[in-house]
Amino acid sequence: MKTIRKISAVSLLCLTLFTVVTVSCTEENEPPTTQEIQNNSHQTAKTQFITVKGNAIAYRVLGKEDGVPLVLLPGLGGSMDDWDPAVTDGLAKKYKVIIFDNKGVASSKGTTPNTVQAMADDAIDFIKALHYTKVNIMGFSMGGFIAQRIVLTNPSLINKVILTGTGPQGAIGLSNLPNIIAGTAGLSPEASFLKFGFTESAQSIAEGKASFARVQLRTTDRDLPLSDATSNSQFTAVLSWAQPNAEALTEIQKIKNPVLIVHGENDLPVSVQNAKNMAQHLDHAELVIFPDSGHASFYQYHDTFVGKAIEFLGK
Repeated sequence: MKTIRKISAVSLLCLTLFTVVTVSCTEENEPPTTQEIQNNSHQTAKTQFITVKGNAIAYRVLGKEDGVPLVLLPGLGGSMDDWDPAVTDGLAKKYKVIIFDNKGVASSKGTTPNTVQAMADDAIDFIKALHYTKVNIMGFSMGGFIAQRIVLTNPSLINKVILTGTGPQGAIGLSNLPNIIAGTAGLSPEASFLKFGFTESAQSIAEGKASFARVQLRTTDRDLPLSDATSNSQFTAVLSWAQPNAEALTEIQKIKNPVLIVHGENDLPVSVQNAKNMAQHLDHAELVIFPDSGHASFYQYHDTFVGKAIEFLGK
């Protein structure tokens, strides 16, 4: 059954779809004990490393130590420190939340692949390396592309899926990404963050500035910046995903897991029509559209989003 609800109320390639440019300082850490991990927040969770097929993959565990974990997949250019703590800490009050850098990204070693499918395969390898047999996943933007491929590739590994600011292969408007990025040339990190993620209304801008400030709060053990090679590979993968695919919506009909789709009414890089199209082609989808919001609608409406996500995961 489908439920659709609208809630009222490098160079250029290094400019990413939705990421925050900050000064990073990361050091190698010994894996923390279970006691140290338990109830850790976005601010304090220590960076751990696990070897996956010969590469050290960086990750952090937030919140609870038991239960089915929720693995987060960031957008283009995003690392562990580009998540809004209002979202990660909000989710971690109820669930174990795992944030990580996929192969070659930020603090993780290896070569970043240039296809979404290969990124999905790497994420599956990471989850299995942690010895999980069932997880929930949440993907933002490019992370949502990866999440779709994960559940299509290994459906038995996945319990539930949350997709935010994303779309199917051939997503409407996504091929215009290079022009959108070109339009941010010369903008400050905060201004670029606001342009990609929020609208021009006073309310949305205020929420965007608050979100940007929260992302800056972690000052020790911050993640490393992405390399030019990784940025180029991710950009190539996203532009490939943007190419028209007549079978894309038919293929996602194979997804039988419950899916929560969250989108901003005025998403600039990924049109809201993509979310509507996905919801119409999934058997167990719930669609939430936030008004007067852009690509980062779930940051703007973080309290409402966290409540909806917790409700969805708890069903």
